[in-house]
Amino acid sequence: MPKQQRDEIFSLIEQEKQRQIEMIGLIPSENAVSPEVSEVLSSCLSNKYSEGYSNKRYYEGNQIIDKIEQLAGERVKKLFGVPYVNVQPYSGSPANLAIYFALMQPGDTLLGLKLANGGHLTHGHPKVTGSGTFYNSVQYGVKDDARIDFDEVRELAKKHRPKVIVAGNTAYPFELDFKKFREIADEVGAWLVADISHVTGLVVAGEHLSPMPYAHVVMSTTHKTFRGPRGAMIMVTHEGMARDEKLGRKIDAAIIPGLQGGPHNATTAAIAIAAAEAMRPEFTEYAKRVTANAQALAEGLLSRGVKLVGGGTETHLMVIDLTSIGAGLGTQVAFALDVAGIYANRNTVPAETGSPFFPSGIRIGTPLVTTRGMGPEEMDKIAAWIARVIEHTTTEQLPKGKQERNAFLKTFRARAQKDKVLLSIREEVKDMATKFPLFKW
Repeated sequence: MPKQQRDEIFSLIEQEKQRQIEMIGLIPSENAVSPEVSEVLSSCLSNKYSEGYSNKRYYEGNQIIDKIEQLAGERVKKLFGVPYVNVQPYSGSPANLAIYFALMQPGDTLLGLKLANGGHLTHGHPKVTGSGTFYNSVQYGVKDDARIDFDEVRELAKKHRPKVIVAGNTAYPFELDFKKFREIADEVGAWLVADISHVTGLVVAGEHLSPMPYAHVVMSTTHKTFRGPRGAMIMVTHEGMARDEKLGRKIDAAIIPGLQGGPHNATTAAIAIAAAEAMRPEFTEYAKRVTANAQALAEGLLSRGVKLVGGGTETHLMVIDLTSIGAGLGTQVAFALDVAGIYANRNTVPAETGSPFFPSGIRIGTPLVTTRGMGPEEMDKIAAWIARVIEHTTTEQLPKGKQERNAFLKTFRARAQKDKVLLSIREEVKDMATKFPLFKW
C-alpha cells in the first residue's frame, strides 16, 4: 500500500512505539515481548477458527493448529512439571472464572485477598465482579506490616468453610507462602488455587516459591514477568490430579463450552515460543535482574523519604504509600509522573482512606525496564525522578467532596501538562530511556 494511503492507525501505532521508547514503563503487569513472540502474534494463525480441542474441533482445517496447541501444552507442562495445562484462556480474568466454574456451584464460598490489600478483582471482590456476585465471597486482609494475616485466613476458613481458597495478588509486594495456604485449605477441605500471574517468571527462575507442590490448580497470565503474549494458562498440579482425576476435563469444559468460543491461535503459538524462551539460561538471568532491580528501586525510593507499603519488596513490584502526605493523592501523582515521562498506575493501599478512583498509592514494578536492559544505576535515577515528582506535585491537598475533587483534577491535569519542572524531568527521562531498546536478552 502506498505510504499516503496507509490508514491512520499505522501512524498511531508508530506514535505508540515511540512513546514506549521515550518513556519509562513501571506498570508491573506490563512487559515487552521478544521479536519472535511478536512475529508469531502477527502471523496467519489469526485467520483460523478452531473451537474445541486438539483432534476434537468443531471446524475443519485444524491439523496444523492441533500440533501448535499440543506443542504449547507440552512445553508448559515440561517447564512447570505439571500433568495438565489448558492454554486457551483469553486472559487471567476469564481463566479464574473458568476455575471457579469447574470447582464450585453458584453460592459456594470463595476466600480471597481484599483488593485494597493487594488482591485482584477476580479473587472475589464483592458486588461488582462475577466472582463476588455468583459466589459467596469472603475476603482476608493483611496485618499492620502489610503481610497476609494467616491467623485471619485460618479463622475465616474455619468459620465459612470455603470451597476454594485463592492465594494470589496484583499489588502485594511480598512472597506468597503457598505452604501455609495449603495447610489451611487441608484443614477445611478446600481447593487451593494459586494465581501466580504476576510472579510466573520469578517462579520459573527460582526467585519466588513455587506453588506446584502445594496448590491444586495454578492460573497464570502469560505476559507480565513471563514475558509472553496477552493470554493465560490453567495448570492442574499432581496434587490436584490426585484429588480429582477428572479435574482437567472439568476445566476444559469450563473454558469451552462454558465461557469461551474459539481460542486465539496466534496467542497459543506465542505461548509456545515464550515457554521455550523461559527454558533458556538467559531467562533465569533476566528474572534475577527483575528482583535485583526491584530491590534497587525500593532502596532508592526509601533513601529519599518515599514511603512504601510494607517497607519494601520481595518480588518485582512495590506500592508507594502517599497517606503520610495526604489521602487520595495517587491519581494526581500518577498523572504527573506520566507527564514527566514515567508511567505507573494509581493503586489503593491497606487501610485506604481515599477511594478506588482517588486512591493513596502508586503501584510500580521492574519487569519492563529490566527487559530493556536497565540496571541498578538506572533504578536509582528513576527513584530520584519519582521523588522529585512527588515532592513537586503534592503541595496541594485533594479536596474532600466528589465534585470538588473532579474539578481539582481537571485543572491539575491542565496545569501539569505545561509544568516546567515535569517537562524538564521528561527530557531527562527521554535522554536515558532512548539509550535502551524495547527488548534485550
